[in-house]
Amino acid sequence: MRAPLPWLREYVEVPAGVTAEQVAADLVRVGLEEEAIHGGDVTGPIVVGRVLEFVEEPQKNGKTIRWCQVDVGGTEPRGLVCGARNFVAGDLVVVVLPGAVLPGGIAVSARRTYGHVSDGMICSARELGLGDDHSGIIRLVEWGLDDARPGDDAIGLLGLDEQTVEVNVTPDRGYCLSVRGIAREYGHATGAVFRDPADVEVQAPAAAGFAVRLDDGAPIRGVEGCDRYVARVVRGIDPTAATPRWMRRRLEQAGMRPISLTVDVTNYVMLAVGQPLHAFDLAGLVEPIVVRRAEAGEKLTTLDDVPRALDPEDLLITDSGGRRVLALAGVMGGASSEVGESTTDVLIEAAHFDWVTVARTARRHKLGTEASKRFERGVDADLAGAAAELAVRLLVEHGGGAPGPATDADRRPPRPVIRVAWDVPNRVVGRSWSREEIVATYTEIGCRVTAEGDELVVVPPTWRPDLRVGVDLAEEVARLRGYEHIPSVLPAAPAGRGLTRGQRARRSVARSLAEHGLVEVLSYPFVSPSVHDVLGLAADDDRRRAVRLANPLSVEQPELRTSILPPLLETLRRNVGRGQADVGLFEIGLVVSAGAARRAAPRPPADDRPDDATLAAISAAVPAQPRRIGIVLAGLRELPGWSAPGRPADWADAVEAARAAAAALGLELAATAEARAPWHPGRCARLDLPDGTLAGYAGELHPKAVGALGLPARTVAAELDLDALIGASGEIRRAEPVSVYPVAKEDVALVVDADVPAARVEAALRAGAGDLLESVRLFDVYTGQQVGDGRKSLAFALRLRAPDHTLTAAEAAAARDAAVARARAELGAVLRGG
Repeated sequence: MRAPLPWLREYVEVPAGVTAEQVAADLVRVGLEEEAIHGGDVTGPIVVGRVLEFVEEPQKNGKTIRWCQVDVGGTEPRGLVCGARNFVAGDLVVVVLPGAVLPGGIAVSARRTYGHVSDGMICSARELGLGDDHSGIIRLVEWGLDDARPGDDAIGLLGLDEQTVEVNVTPDRGYCLSVRGIAREYGHATGAVFRDPADVEVQAPAAAGFAVRLDDGAPIRGVEGCDRYVARVVRGIDPTAATPRWMRRRLEQAGMRPISLTVDVTNYVMLAVGQPLHAFDLAGLVEPIVVRRAEAGEKLTTLDDVPRALDPEDLLITDSGGRRVLALAGVMGGASSEVGESTTDVLIEAAHFDWVTVARTARRHKLGTEASKRFERGVDADLAGAAAELAVRLLVEHGGGAPGPATDADRRPPRPVIRVAWDVPNRVVGRSWSREEIVATYTEIGCRVTAEGDELVVVPPTWRPDLRVGVDLAEEVARLRGYEHIPSVLPAAPAGRGLTRGQRARRSVARSLAEHGLVEVLSYPFVSPSVHDVLGLAADDDRRRAVRLANPLSVEQPELRTSILPPLLETLRRNVGRGQADVGLFEIGLVVSAGAARRAAPRPPADDRPDDATLAAISAAVPAQPRRIGIVLAGLRELPGWSAPGRPADWADAVEAARAAAAALGLELAATAEARAPWHPGRCARLDLPDGTLAGYAGELHPKAVGALGLPARTVAAELDLDALIGASGEIRRAEPVSVYPVAKEDVALVVDADVPAARVEAALRAGAGDLLESVRLFDVYTGQQVGDGRKSLAFALRLRAPDHTLTAAEAAAARDAAVARARAELGAVLRGG
């Protein structure tokens, strides 16, 4: 909201000499965020000039310029080049002389152009920051300033030295979307006297007024869509009457474009007091006006010439007894009743609409207007009559109209009452204000306060619909008494609390993967339905059953991920596309499992805590969200150097990274070959926990998926079920003692059938060697004539160690033989060369 300082001074006593920066600082103290300071950046000399004569000079480029002689109050006229053609000799204009600085820091100097030295420039409104008009230069006679004299200072004459404060208004402070509200807050911040512009005598309603009926047959939340509708008639307005310059200037300073007298008056009053108004062309209206909900199939073409299909929740303004739709209540009027250039009789609407109804309508039709922005934040319920009266007075004064009888359909509910213990602000904020100070603060913001023992009965002012419970009032006390006086006290951490087991486990896994050389990322959980086809998922794959969002951030990604890989692969693609060829990424996050069909969650009320049954129903309706680990690698895993060439990442690196994550929780994963999309069918490993529980998959991605996603060739990935890993890990991992005795090394080469996985051979060796086995590692695979067709040789390095003594050769050999015997018994393994 923008508040010009001269306008602000009309409603509150801002001391002379106070700058916009000081005003903004005072407003910040009471919770309004400073957005910007506008105006006041023009410096002279900028003066009034009179055009004495000019010569039109056609140019080679087809343009015709005027070489003007202009009297600026000196002894000699100035020669100025001007491209505009909307003035004649004798006109008073605005001349910017060399040395002046225009808005945006544009410095003006004498310069040669079109064969002349132009000693300054004649300005348009846009060049001076007075509006968007650049069709011609300013003619002061059109601005009502024809009594000015050449040489007069134009900065003060045109208000170019006026400053405007712009503040950011939070949703709970809708009354500050007006100069009235900002003036009130400035009064709270400084103690300055506030003068309410809405404190006017309002014409009493009469039976002869334009008929209005409130007929909301389907209230939202049990609240009527419109509980007050004021209609005022003004007849005989001069359609050629222009908006006074001071009003146009204030609208422009507030960021609005002047249109016509009637429209400008409604906008001016809205900016002044915060009540949106709407003007209808009275000639086209048929009594009575009916405020009702839309019916199925109804349509309305709004003022922006867009035909709109209406929703049964939309609140409408209609006439002819409800048969013709005129406007979307609180949002935008319709084209059929628009005030035009020939309109002489108007009906001014000032109403109080339900904020939820207006907010939903504005979002449904994607129509964010100045009116809806105010209504959905809460408009003063007592303001409609005064705002309509102010608009009628301005139309009569500047348009020559005559006021007609007033209508006031009023069905407002009783004012809400807050009962609160007087010391709630002290308990909430941590200060010790006296009871008198607290009551005085409530009274200062406009509340009516009575005491009942230790309890205060508070009736909030009508312009503060956000004040509903005691803590709202406590916030007001803190705000007006000064946030800077609230002590900063560091809360003491209670003993015996800290991270949960799951949190510690997730941090351990993340730390392990980072130490493994991967970079953690966070990606959005939204995916496109087409990603399942890109990844090559089967038609009956459960991962295709995704939860669809009712209101997605992007219509191209309306589903929640069922696998952590798609967004992670998109992150990889983006990094590779920006020149990062060698990438290793991981992410720990939730996926959403649609599972069986679920009941719709109930919609709890927004004004109170849901009961336990409602919370349980909501929880039951929420789909399962298991936590996963995603890992992707592309490019080189080992960079080239002077001593060795680089090595690209392959499926084994994905398996190793997955095993590193499990090792952080004290778990070992067994890898077996398995086909699963989106991995390459011959380079995919199923990863199992020691008890056989599926932990995830790792390997090289399918070439078709890699190509469709635009990833580097032979990109590898892994996906693990972190919940399963944490569930299988122990509560506490105890450090194992390190043996001080030497290790015994035994190598064995076993010949097995070619289709026997190496992981099964390794498991058999571990089981057979017993407790003396410290580690086993596959270091060679051989196929060829020496082992026969359909066979392969797997060479393993066994490392044996005892915790309490040095192993003898016999003990080491016995452990080795037991391991080989177990592999022979389970898999038919034969010791090579034996």
